[in-house]
Amino acid sequence: MWGTMFRAPFLFRAALHYSPMKMMRRIFAILLLIAPPAYLLAGGSAAKPGAASKYLVFVGTYTAKTESKGIYTYEFDANSGKLAPKGLAAETPDPSWVAVHPSGKYAYAANESGKASKVSAFAVDAKSGKLTLLNQIPSLGEDPCHLSFDKTGKYLFVANYSSGTVAVFPILADGRLGEHTALVKDQGATGPNKERQEAPHAHWIGVTPGNLFAFVADLGLDEVLMYRFDANKGSLVPHEPAFATLEAGAGPRHIAIHSNGRFVYVLNELKSTVTVFSSAAEKKNQPYLVLKQQISALPKNFSGRNDAAEIALHPSGKFLYASNRGHDSIAIFSIDPAMGTLTLAAHVPTGGKEPRHFAIDPSGKYLLAENQLSNSVVVFKIDRATGRLTPSGEVVEVPSPVNIAFLPQE
Repeated sequence: MWGTMFRAPFLFRAALHYSPMKMMRRIFAILLLIAPPAYLLAGGSAAKPGAASKYLVFVGTYTAKTESKGIYTYEFDANSGKLAPKGLAAETPDPSWVAVHPSGKYAYAANESGKASKVSAFAVDAKSGKLTLLNQIPSLGEDPCHLSFDKTGKYLFVANYSSGTVAVFPILADGRLGEHTALVKDQGATGPNKERQEAPHAHWIGVTPGNLFAFVADLGLDEVLMYRFDANKGSLVPHEPAFATLEAGAGPRHIAIHSNGRFVYVLNELKSTVTVFSSAAEKKNQPYLVLKQQISALPKNFSGRNDAAEIALHPSGKFLYASNRGHDSIAIFSIDPAMGTLTLAAHVPTGGKEPRHFAIDPSGKYLLAENQLSNSVVVFKIDRATGRLTPSGEVVEVPSPVNIAFLPQE
């Protein structure tokens, strides 16, 4: 289990002569010292669950051949589900992925522009929602499509799709990005889809809960690659086993790792399926993934074109969501808490075309779906008991929306 790999040193020394009240005080004090900050538990967002009801929402877009100028800011009320525009946050080319630093002070954007691709670092003005450019550096590959942070918030990971490379950049004290500490090119035999799998295509990168390993979803290789991550050096080192293999032609796109560390969910773009793995550890903290299930993200009677796009876990850990481009829906799955396997619960239309991305607000009350070709973000209310989605009636216009990131407001 992942838990055996990343549990913190933990020792209570209880003596019989301590009174029960004194014992409780000592235990509580130790818990305060060892408990990780809430923003680290929240993964790649700056959200502190339960600590805020209002958020800034940064929407990344495509600017090429669209009316968009860059990143847009909205104010979101998790009590009412209202999404109010605040205007253009930053003018920047093709910011297809935006990530807010756990501190809330900085935001980073992948400028997906072919050979001219870069990664931009911004300072965040939490009151106005404006972003001020700090620095911009080459992404060390073509068409960066995913960004994430390590669990310490000291490093930014970048997946470059067209070049099949992943890079690690240190985040400096002032929020700027420093010289890369790792650059790896995915290697292996490509899948059978000649149009989409002609070469390695890194589509997602993220760390495991213990911050010891990085997983990469490579659409071209039909593999989840596994690297050892050193948080002191910011390095990535391949290890054995080096990868987990997906069904031929599956096209793994994005990954969701359960907060308990025991289950890993891979969304396959080309087959429109979700592959479920259980995670385990060999000696010397070597992870491997064991196939548990593969399930379609589409209705049984659907026969048209579809490209699965995004996958996300509900904060409760009880539900999994995946978006379909073509069927233009969100698939809702319930999760077996013991086995981690999925049961399809429903499909909900996203109210537009090509839901490339969606995001669940940190409170777990709402899901925001971005319909790229309809230039809209549609807000859905989440039933916390069943995971079902109901349109809230809130729809906002955004030119070519493809990514959303939340920042809690004080």
